[in-house]
Amino acid sequence: MASKFHHEEIYRGLDFVQKLAAVRITLCGAGALGSNLADSLVRQGFRQLRVIDRDRVEQHNVNTQTYGESDVGAWKVDVLRSQLFRACGVEIESHNKELTERTAAKLLKASDIVIDTFDNSLSRQLVQSHCALAGIACLHVGLFADYGEVIWNEHYHVPGDGGQDVCDYPLARNLVLLAVAVAAETLLRFVASGAKENWSITLRDFAIRALEVTPLTVSS
Repeated sequence: MASKFHHEEIYRGLDFVQKLAAVRITLCGAGALGSNLADSLVRQGFRQLRVIDRDRVEQHNVNTQTYGESDVGAWKVDVLRSQLFRACGVEIESHNKELTERTAAKLLKASDIVIDTFDNSLSRQLVQSHCALAGIACLHVGLFADYGEVIWNEHYHVPGDGGQDVCDYPLARNLVLLAVAVAAETLLRFVASGAKENWSITLRDFAIRALEVTPLTVSS
């Protein structure tokens, strides 16, 4: 009988898919990007996944995230943990906590790769600074309106929040899924070869472009 990763094993090779099981991923955020990315990663073979998010599922989350109407009011990390176990038998480590200067070291410890999908500048800055100082590979994935980006820590400029409620900015589900696919592939290529590729994504013209970047100095 073929395994649940049968198609990935044919495409990428059995040895590589088995290698993914040992990679320790910490995913910051379980919203539109985080929940869909978690689902994609475990279906491709990742099995050691820690997810950090302090929010509950709300009605407006249903169209862009993996949660359903029956999940409204529940903690996102609890619902996601159940979803991923049912999907692939993967027991993730979930933390219904806020990432702060005090909690960052504990929540991000023992990570091979950190993925930042947070929706606010303060949390993104904390992730960037901690990973830079700790020497942890960190991939930032972000969206706004028609634009998405997938950028490694060395080149990432934390955007301002702009004073807009994150629940009210325009966001298309197709852009979410496109950014998730690019982020997942970028992560897989890094695991395979150590290459750190950076991308911009725009939905209206279906464009995925390599970013021209320069190293960023991250202050402590």
